[in-house]
Amino acid sequence: MLRCGGDRVVIVGGGIAGALLAKTLQNHADVVLIDPKEYFEIPWANLRAKMEQAAVERTVIPHSEYLTHGKVVTASAVGVDDSVVLTSVGRAVGYDFLVVATGRMCDRPQKRADRLQMFQRDKERIASAESVLIVGGGLIGVELAAEIVMGSPEKRVTIVNGGPRLLKVMGSKASAKALEWLRSKNVTVLLDQTIDLNAGVSPDDKVFTTSAGETINADCHFVCTGPPLASGWLKQSFLGDHVDEDGRLAVDEHLRVGRLRNVFAIGDITNVPEAKQGYLAQRQAMVVSRNLRLLVKAGDGGREHKLHRYKASKTPITVTLGRRDALSEMPFMTVIGHLPGAVKPRDLFISRTRRMMGLKWKA
Repeated sequence: MLRCGGDRVVIVGGGIAGALLAKTLQNHADVVLIDPKEYFEIPWANLRAKMEQAAVERTVIPHSEYLTHGKVVTASAVGVDDSVVLTSVGRAVGYDFLVVATGRMCDRPQKRADRLQMFQRDKERIASAESVLIVGGGLIGVELAAEIVMGSPEKRVTIVNGGPRLLKVMGSKASAKALEWLRSKNVTVLLDQTIDLNAGVSPDDKVFTTSAGETINADCHFVCTGPPLASGWLKQSFLGDHVDEDGRLAVDEHLRVGRLRNVFAIGDITNVPEAKQGYLAQRQAMVVSRNLRLLVKAGDGGREHKLHRYKASKTPITVTLGRRDALSEMPFMTVIGHLPGAVKPRDLFISRTRRMMGLKWKA
């Protein structure tokens, strides 16, 4: 077992939030990152990476590149008590402070090289296809459709969405504007329809039938429905009482779970009432980083009154629509087109994120 000596911070989950937290804490505590992958990804650049191979190398980053003074346990967490995390490889990791950052379930390979090959295969599938089916009309589905039609306007793209409107995390005006924009680019959008993905659908299938009986011919398809939260391993643990009916961990204003002094949560898995977007998960990570530095430095001496508070964000939600356009929902208006698109840099904050992680520019 990895034993702790008073300043051990165990972070479960190496996504965009967990990775940033590990990086910022590694010189202030004994950091152990538990993650089933050997790398983390810049999630908001994943869709661009399906179209441009040059983006992939910069967005899939080995934990070893930024975590130079911490330990990485390549495994999933399968259980936890008030002092130890149990992993899928049979290793027990003791902790003084625990941060849950497991986000959502994802089926990603352990090795970075295998993940890069997945992106290459997706790129080849899109490049060779005349028609593409996207199942799911949320943020990911809409952004992927936009990337494809803006990069290859000759391709026929169809979105099948189970709800009555696109982008349910945004308001109805944003949904209507997104629908109008997509249709102006000749994207077919089918609302209130589903495709049974459990009915033996394989990557090679080219004919699909919706719940309304419509037949769709597509050379390739992508599933862009939201995966479930990765909180199942917590439900039978001492943290189970703090997991709500949606699978989220209840946190206080300091992002502590159930006001436990030494357990925090960040990212999608929290019940913070705000959009579940990567840059907000990064904000949460920075607040917890400052709080843990205070607690580690204080030891048993307190400093509870100095802990930083996290305030749920009401900042605009922006949906990227290819390289030039975007849809931005603000409190007083909803805007689509080149103007909101100009706010986001063309590399989708990849360079900025790499700088935050202490990584050099990479062509």
